[in-house]
Amino acid sequence: MEVTKKSRRQVRLQNITFVVLLLAIVGVLAWLSTRYHYQADWTASGRNTLSESSRLLLKKIDGPVAITAFVRDTPALRKSITEMLARYQRYKHNVTLTFVNPDLEPQRVRELGVTREGELVIEYQGRSEKIADLTEEALTNALQRLARSGERWLVFLDGHGERNPLGQANHDLGSWGHELENKGINIQSINLANNQQIPDNTTVLVIADPQVDLFPGEIAAVQDYVKRGGNLLWLAEPGSLHGLEPLATQVGVRFLPGMVVDPTGRLFGISNPTFTVVADYPAHPITRDFNVITLFPSSAGIKLTGNDRWNAQEFLRTTGNTWVETGKLAGAIRFDDGVDIRGPVTIGAGLTRDKPDVDGSGDKAAKNSSDKPDNTGNKKAVQRIVVIGDSDFLANAYLGNGGNLDLGMNIVNWLASDDAFISIPVKTATDLTLELSDTLKFIIGAGFLVVLPIVLLGSGMTIWWRRRKR
Repeated sequence: MEVTKKSRRQVRLQNITFVVLLLAIVGVLAWLSTRYHYQADWTASGRNTLSESSRLLLKKIDGPVAITAFVRDTPALRKSITEMLARYQRYKHNVTLTFVNPDLEPQRVRELGVTREGELVIEYQGRSEKIADLTEEALTNALQRLARSGERWLVFLDGHGERNPLGQANHDLGSWGHELENKGINIQSINLANNQQIPDNTTVLVIADPQVDLFPGEIAAVQDYVKRGGNLLWLAEPGSLHGLEPLATQVGVRFLPGMVVDPTGRLFGISNPTFTVVADYPAHPITRDFNVITLFPSSAGIKLTGNDRWNAQEFLRTTGNTWVETGKLAGAIRFDDGVDIRGPVTIGAGLTRDKPDVDGSGDKAAKNSSDKPDNTGNKKAVQRIVVIGDSDFLANAYLGNGGNLDLGMNIVNWLASDDAFISIPVKTATDLTLELSDTLKFIIGAGFLVVLPIVLLGSGMTIWWRRRKR
C-alpha cells in the first residue's frame, strides 16, 4: 500500500474517531453506573445478600424505618454496620442510618438504655427496638416485631401435663416458643385451677396435648372463652381427649378413633408407619404459597361435622394411600376393609365465624382480629380456631423436620390475624461446619505435617544434586 497524504489523513481521522467513540462509550457507561446497579453474591447460600424472608418483610412494611447506631469513631465497626444496613436499603429506600457517638451524647444513651457500643435502636411508627447482635436474623426479627400492631399473647393451658411452651425436653415446645418470642409474640401459661377465667387480652389460647382429664369447671371456662369469640389452637393426639369432648362438639369437629398410618414414609427413609408425610396442601390462608414437606409423628384423623355456626376448612390432609388404623399397631400392619378408615384423612382444620357480641350491643370487637367487610363496608371481627390431630410436629425433637417450623409460625400468624406475615418463612442459619472423620483428620494432618515436607525436601535435594553434577 502506497503511503500518501490522503492515506495519512484517513489514518489520523480513524484514530481521532476511535478515541472520540471510546471516550463517549466510557462516559455513557459511567453515567449508566450512577443510574443502575448490579451486584452478584457468589458466597455459600448468599451470605452477603438478604434472604427471601427479609425481602418479603421489607415489602410488607409501609413507611420509613430509622436506625440509630451508637458507635464511637471506629471506622471498622461503622463500616460493617453500614454494609449490613446497605443490604436492607437496596430493597427499602426509606431505611435511614444515623451514627451517634455515645461519648458525646451520654444523656441520650441513658434515656434509650444503650449499654454497649454497636447497639442499634430501630424506630418504626412510634415504636422502637434495640438489638446488640449485628446479624440479619436479629435485625429482621426486630423489624417483624415492630411491624406487628399491638401486643400478641399466646396463652398456654397448664396444669394437666401439657407440653411446656418454653421447655427443653424432647416432647416440649421450647424451640417453637422461643422462635415465637423472637417474632414479637408473648408467651404465658395459665392454670385454670388458680385463675377461673382466661384473660381478656389473650390473643390465642393454646391447648397442647393434656395428659389428664380437665375438671368440669375448667372445660366450662374454655367453652366460655370460645363462646365469647376467643381464638384457639388445639393440638391433640390420638386417644383420649381428657374431657374436652364438649369443646369438640362446640366447634363442630370429631376425632376419629385410632391413628393415621402412612406407608409413603418409606420413600423418605422412615420405617415407622405412624409418621405421616404431608406434601400437598388444600387451599387455605395458612398454607398459601407453602410448598414444603411437613412431618407428623403420630396423628389422629379429624372429621368436620358440619356445625352451621362455623365455616370449617381443612388445610392438612394425608394422601389417598393412608388410612386410620383402629386396631393395635403390632406385627404386619395393613388396611382392614370395613374396620379401618381409608384415606385421605384430614389432620388439620381451620374454623372461622363472625365474632359474637358479648353483650348483644355490637360494641365488643376483637383488638387483634383479621377482618372482613360487611354489607356497609365496615370491617367485622372474625374468630379463628385451628384444630390439629398431632402436637409432636411442633415438639423440640421434630420441629426441624421439613417445614414444621414454618407451618407452626403460619398457624400462629393466621390465628393472631397477622396475615401479612404468613408467607414469610423463618430464616434458619446455614450449616457451615465441616465435619471430618478421625481417619480423614489423620490423613490430612499426616499429609501436611509429614508427606508434604518430605516431598519438598526431596525435590530440593534432587535439584541441588543435578546442578552440582553439571
